[in-house]
Amino acid sequence: MDPSSRKRGYVNYPEPLKGPDVPYQDDRKSNPAIRGWILVICAYIMEYVGFIRRTVWKNAGFATLRNIRPQIEDYEPFFEPAIVPLPDAVEPTDKPLDLTLPSSLPPPPAERYPASRYYSSNDYHELYLSGKLTPTAVAEALLPLIRRNQGQKGPYSIGWFDTKEDLVLRAAEASTLRYRKKQSLGPLDGVPTAVKDEYDMEGYMSCLGSVNDYTGSFLEDGTYTTWCVRKLEEAGCIILGKLHMVEFGLDTPGNNINHGTPPNPYNERYYTGGSSSGAGYAVASGLIPFALGSDGGGSVRIPASFCSVYGLKPTHGRISFKPGQNHCITCACLGPLAADVRTLATAYSVIGQPHPTSAFPPVPPPSVLLDRQRPTLPSSLSAPSSPRVLGIPNVWIAQAVPAVQELCNTFIESLVRDHGYTTVPIEIPLLVEGQNAHALTVLTDAATLLPEYGNLTPTTRILLSLGRTTPATDYLLAQKLRRALVQHLSYLWHKHPGMIIMTPTTSCAGWPVRSPSEYSYGVSDGDTTIRSMEYVWLANFCGLPSISIPAGYVVPEGQPGAGNIAGANVSGKVPVGIMATGEWATEADLLRFGMDAESVSAERRARPSIWYDVVASAKPKSAITI
Repeated sequence: MDPSSRKRGYVNYPEPLKGPDVPYQDDRKSNPAIRGWILVICAYIMEYVGFIRRTVWKNAGFATLRNIRPQIEDYEPFFEPAIVPLPDAVEPTDKPLDLTLPSSLPPPPAERYPASRYYSSNDYHELYLSGKLTPTAVAEALLPLIRRNQGQKGPYSIGWFDTKEDLVLRAAEASTLRYRKKQSLGPLDGVPTAVKDEYDMEGYMSCLGSVNDYTGSFLEDGTYTTWCVRKLEEAGCIILGKLHMVEFGLDTPGNNINHGTPPNPYNERYYTGGSSSGAGYAVASGLIPFALGSDGGGSVRIPASFCSVYGLKPTHGRISFKPGQNHCITCACLGPLAADVRTLATAYSVIGQPHPTSAFPPVPPPSVLLDRQRPTLPSSLSAPSSPRVLGIPNVWIAQAVPAVQELCNTFIESLVRDHGYTTVPIEIPLLVEGQNAHALTVLTDAATLLPEYGNLTPTTRILLSLGRTTPATDYLLAQKLRRALVQHLSYLWHKHPGMIIMTPTTSCAGWPVRSPSEYSYGVSDGDTTIRSMEYVWLANFCGLPSISIPAGYVVPEGQPGAGNIAGANVSGKVPVGIMATGEWATEADLLRFGMDAESVSAERRARPSIWYDVVASAKPKSAITI
C-alpha cells in the first residue's frame, strides 16, 4: 500500500520509517523494594537530599536515553500521540446509536463453560425485558454489598470509594418505570456499572485516590460530570458510585493507604493491579458487568489481567475527559473493563461518542464493531474483512516469566489452529529505553501537575521527587524516542496491514502482598512495577489501542508448584492476561479479535470464589417491584 494513501486517512499519521537497528539489551539495575515505616523516611530523604534523589533517578534507568542519543537526536520530538482517523461513510454521524448486538453473532462461548460464565450487559437487558428482573431489584440487592457507612460496611465495599444510595435508587426506579412502560432506552438501560475516582460525577467528590478534593470546577451544560459518564447516564445505566484507585494512578499494584486496598478476588494475598483497582475488583467479583477506568501506563489492562477480566485501552484521545482535564495528556486515556467482549464493545460504543470539540468521528455501534465483514478504517485503507495476522515480537515476549510465556504461546497456537490466524515475527527497537522514556514522561508530567505534596502518600512523594529531577534535555530525548517508535510502528503496519501485535499483558504473574505493613504505609517496588508495565507502556507512549484478555492462571507463591501453570482445582490461583495491540483507531479489529480470543479464554477461565450471583439475589426482590 502506498504510504501516502494511508496518511490521507488520518490526521498526523507517522511516516513509515524503520527505527534504529539496535539489538535488545536489558541491563537495568535492580531497585530495592521499600515498605513499612522505612518508606516514610525514604520519602523525606528523596524530597530533601538532592544527590540521593539524582542517584536513584539514574539507577531507575532514566539516564539511559543519553546512551542512545546518536540514534535518536535527529528525530523531531513528539509530545502527544494524537493520531486521528478521518470520518468515513461507514461510521454513522447523524443517526441515534443502536446498541443492539448483531444477530449473526454465535452464542457467547462462556455458555459452554459454566465455570467461566459471567452476566453480560445483554443478560441484564433481556431479563428486564422479560419481566423476570427489575433494575430497582438489582440496585437493592447491590447496595448492601457495597455500602461504606461506618458500622454498616458491606462485604464488597472495599472496592468502592463512594456510593450515593439516593442517586442510585432514583436511577434504578426511573429505569424500572421505563421497562414497565415498554420504553427502554436500549441495551444498557438499567445495567449496573461504576466509574473510577478519576471521573467527575455530579453529587460525588473526586479525590483521585488521595485525601484532597479535586472535584471538577469546569461546567458544561450546567454540570461537571465527565462527558462519557453523561453518555452512560443517557443510555440509562445505574451508576453505583465511584471506585478505588491508586493515588493519582502513579503505580500499578492497586495499593491505597488513604481509602482502602481491594484484595484480588482470586487470592487475597495478591493485589488487583492498578491503578484502576476498584474497577478490576468490582467486575471480577461479578457485581457489575463493566466499569470505567483510565490508562496512562496499563491502568486498565493490568487490573484486567490480574483479575481475569477484559480491558480496552482505546486510541489516544478517543474518549473525552471534558469538561475536566486529562491529567496526563501525553500518555493517558479513558477506557472500560468488562466481564465479556460483547459488554466491552457495547460500553465502548457509548463512551466513544465524541465530545463536540473532539476531532474523532463517532465510534460505530456494536453491530459494526463486531462484524468482520465491515471495514474498520476509512474505506480507502481497509480490506472488506479484518485480516488475521498476528505480529510476534519473540525477543520481547521472552522477558516474561516461563509460565506467562507458555500460557501466551499456547493461546496464540490455539488462535492459529482453530481460528485461521497467521503469525509473523516482528522486531521493535529500543524497548527498554522506550519503557524508561514512558515512565520519565509520566512522572515529569505529574511533578508539574502536583507541586504541593505534603499530604500525599510516601510512595507518591517518592515518584514525584523523581519527576522533579528530570532535566529538560532528557525529557526532550524521551519525546524524540517516541517519534522513532511511532514511525517504526507505522513501518510495521505498512509492511503488514491489519496486523495485531501480541504480547503478555504483564511479564509477571500477579503482584503478591509481601507484608501487612503495605496496607498502612504503602509499598515502593520499582522492579515489580517495571515487570507489570513491561508491555503495556508501548500503547500509552505511542497512542495505540490495546486489549487485555484472560489467558489462564499460575500457582501462587507459597503453594506446591508455585510459578507453574495452575490447574482447575488450584485454590488462590493467580490470573494472567494476554494482550493484543492494534494500529491507531482499530479498536474494531481488536474487539473482533477479542471475540475469537474469548472462545480460547473461556476454556481456561474460572470465576473467583467470591463471585456474587447478583441475578439470583435480585430475582426475589423483582416480584415486589414489578
